[in-house]
Amino acid sequence: MKTALITGVNGMDGSHLADFLLKKDYEVYGIERRSSQKNRINTAHLERHDNFHFITADMTDQNSLYRALRTAEPDEVYNLAAQSFVGSSWTIPKQTSDVNGLGVLRLLEAIREYEQDTGETVKFYQASTSEMFGKMVENPSKETTPFYPRSPYGVAKLYAYWMVKNYRESYGMFACNGILFNHESERR
Repeated sequence: MKTALITGVNGMDGSHLADFLLKKDYEVYGIERRSSQKNRINTAHLERHDNFHFITADMTDQNSLYRALRTAEPDEVYNLAAQSFVGSSWTIPKQTSDVNGLGVLRLLEAIREYEQDTGETVKFYQASTSEMFGKMVENPSKETTPFYPRSPYGVAKLYAYWMVKNYRESYGMFACNGILFNHESERR
């Protein structure tokens, strides 16, 4: 049985991904931040599933991410955690950068250390964003369209994008980016 670790599992995309992977017979661990009141609106149904487990960790704490890896022993890690509101990134740019940019660096470094310690290979997926294109220099955009982020959110996500590429090329890690455009569901 494959095992997946999902950051941002309580969000729209994370909860849908957990459902999808559980249907494919994965063991799924979902990371959620510590809080006095859990926000499990999108994931309450998962608590009854034998192959689903919550882990407390935070994208601003590399040690907690490493401990989550040690607990889950994942084959795959999906990073869907983020401060996800572009407009809010203007009022909380430091937090946005810390979570969306440096948080990805912390997670990549935790995975690299985990792989060194265990000899296991972990596949990593980073949820990137069309906000990295920002000021569109061509529309529609394509893979060769230049990046031109226009918000702290877009800049932080672009930093994460390049860190994923850098870790893949520098350390030979299985690390990839998916560039997501606006999408909605009943869980938004």
